Amino acid sequence: MPDDKSNVNCDNQQLTLALTLGPQITLKVNRMDANMQTPQRIQLNASSVKIGSKSRQRASIRDVAEAAGVSIMTVSRAVRGIEGVSAKKRAEILSHAKAIGYRPNRNASSLAATRSTLIGISLPTLFNEVFADILDGMRRTFELAGFDLILDNSDYVPQREADWVERMLDWHPAAVVLSGIDHSPSVREQLQQSGVPTLEIWDTCDDPIDICVGIDHRAAGRLLAKHLFALGYRRPTFVGIEAGRDPRAEKRLAGFTEVFVEEGYNTVSVVRTQKHASFEAGMVGTLSILKASLHLPDCICYLNDHMAFGGLTTCEKHGLDVPRRIGITGFNDLGINLVLAKPLTTVMTPRLLMGSLGAQQLLARIHNAKVEKCRVMSTTLVEGMTTRQQG
Repeated sequence: MPDDKSNVNCDNQQLTLALTLGPQITLKVNRMDANMQTPQRIQLNASSVKIGSKSRQRASIRDVAEAAGVSIMTVSRAVRGIEGVSAKKRAEILSHAKAIGYRPNRNASSLAATRSTLIGISLPTLFNEVFADILDGMRRTFELAGFDLILDNSDYVPQREADWVERMLDWHPAAVVLSGIDHSPSVREQLQQSGVPTLEIWDTCDDPIDICVGIDHRAAGRLLAKHLFALGYRRPTFVGIEAGRDPRAEKRLAGFTEVFVEEGYNTVSVVRTQKHASFEAGMVGTLSILKASLHLPDCICYLNDHMAFGGLTTCEKHGLDVPRRIGITGFNDLGINLVLAKPLTTVMTPRLLMGSLGAQQLLARIHNAKVEKCRVMSTTLVEGMTTRQQG
């Protein structure tokens, strides 16, 4: 390589040959004997990759400093964007950092600061309008306050959430957000011992890990059941997903069933599907009812509005008049209800506001302000065109 620069440093014990390949990369051959025999190790400093070895190390802040010819402190200031480095020098340093693949350790930065700026948020799914709305409400509030978010998807599996909490605590976050109040016992123990401010959102209880903001799901189920009973429905069927997967849905079903039992009806039929709570799940659950029932229910109540839409289209496809022949209800008053020619009877949940309020409460906790331990938000019955009209 005619453009390469080289230098040799030799003593009685060791010969080091350094080849500079371009402006950033230095190849060093170490531990060669005086007779220039085969080297025992070849190391490429710029990317910290050992040739002949599977081990790889990330480029460090020291590598950037050496490449840019500045101190480690100057690199740190440039990467963090704080005062003390000119715009020209910062651009030069960042160019060197990019060239060698350096990525700053945000966790180390947060630990070095007076207070961490990391907030971990665990959601059971990232593909559900309910949690998307809640997250949107939280995100706006947290980001305006200067916090960075780390998201997790537990897929409704408690152990996955517990494992994530354990990893998250190693980052020393400013706070943690969990969905619901039903967690592995280790989660409550670890978070309370750590002292990290914790928000449980979307559900409520009298004894949260720290603070909670949500709705009373059992009460929401009762609200819908009372409305249907007042309209004359006596044979409802609930369509949901596999038992235990969604604890909040189970609480709504329990509250719903309570009302009919209190009115003298011993049970509410339940149909479950192995699908996620989607349009398809609503269709599959409805088809199983239509195929198996000699006497159809007078109303089918679905876990959410998406499932209810799947059920509505299936009923109409099979010639069932909704609501004259059969009633349909959903839950959450999702966006789809705004565009349906036949809006669903459902229950509105204040998801965006819940996320915003929950974030405000958690920020107050982070700053050691006194806040309500539990905030229960109200739900509202929405009378659509898929159930009988009152009067």
